[in-house]
Amino acid sequence: MKKIQLVDLQAQYADIREELDPVITEVIENTAFIGGKYVQQFEKSFASYCGAEHCIAVSNGTDAIFLALAALGIGTGHEVITVPNTFIATTEAITRTGAIFRFVDIDPFTRTMDIKALENAINSRTKAILPVHLYGHPADMDAINEIAKIHDLFVIEDAAQAHGAYYKGKRIGSIGKATCFSFYPGKNLGAFGDAGAVVTNDSKFAENVIRLRNHGRLTKYEHSIEGYNHRCDGLQAAILDTKLRHLDDWTAKRRAHAKRYNELFAGISQIKTPGEREEVEAVYHLYVIEVPNRDAVLAELNNNNIGAGVHYPVPLHLQPAYAALNLPVGSFPETEHSAKNILSLPLFPELTEEQIQYVAKAVIQAVQR
Repeated sequence: MKKIQLVDLQAQYADIREELDPVITEVIENTAFIGGKYVQQFEKSFASYCGAEHCIAVSNGTDAIFLALAALGIGTGHEVITVPNTFIATTEAITRTGAIFRFVDIDPFTRTMDIKALENAINSRTKAILPVHLYGHPADMDAINEIAKIHDLFVIEDAAQAHGAYYKGKRIGSIGKATCFSFYPGKNLGAFGDAGAVVTNDSKFAENVIRLRNHGRLTKYEHSIEGYNHRCDGLQAAILDTKLRHLDDWTAKRRAHAKRYNELFAGISQIKTPGEREEVEAVYHLYVIEVPNRDAVLAELNNNNIGAGVHYPVPLHLQPAYAALNLPVGSFPETEHSAKNILSLPLFPELTEEQIQYVAKAVIQAVQR
């Protein structure tokens, strides 16, 4: 069989190129490259999609988290609690403010923040909680928001992988103080380059983010503070606004593909399929299983033209960049177990039944050797 990609962006483009190409040409002909009507239109569309009042389009998902933290005044002397089972962008954004991060372990069923560990980690320096909706499964936001309320903390959601996910009937983006999205090309809603967004219902907070993303100004030549250059390109915004019309359909297909994988793996004791709590609708940015001898299974799949991967093989507390934290193996056992055993299988809307069956059969054969 022809190689099955982990994510097939060419297939997605082929399906909607007749919509995208004229939009790209229009932006170029109008030379609307930075800000402007295309950015404003996407911000309006995505805010509405999330069920929120405001969307501020920015340069990428990492900058979205940084700007949200900065707009809340988080900086030197503060701590932000997050998880080590995430991409380093989550912690990079915290460190960049001058604050430090404190890790808590994950719930093994959803691989999102463990609520009991969160409660035990709060101290006098804690200023915010930064849950990660990993692989598109929302963290337990009711519990997190309740803890935050008790301790007077901010909640900033890392929703880089959770576009369109639901938590208790509400879209991710409509629940907390600030929700940060990435539109990296491989995301469920992806640009043709880098882009991100901060979504919120707080008008004052939104104004702070807007000011910070564009050199500390709200008008062209009046700068009330020093800010940053984290603006969104008009071209990316126009592409995202066009693709947004398809997101619910793509999500439905992702969920259907995940369900089909689950059916094919049912009864195979060596394979642990993804957990999904009843109160959520995950969007399966990634379909992640756990298997024994993961590296051997991965190598066999790759040898069979299957673009499987691992997200993420080295937890953040064990990364060389954070060696100075002195958090040895054993510090976060659930995160470490996950990193050792997880395997991401191909999942994208255009995946066919034949491809799903081919992947599933190859996984089963590999784990049963």
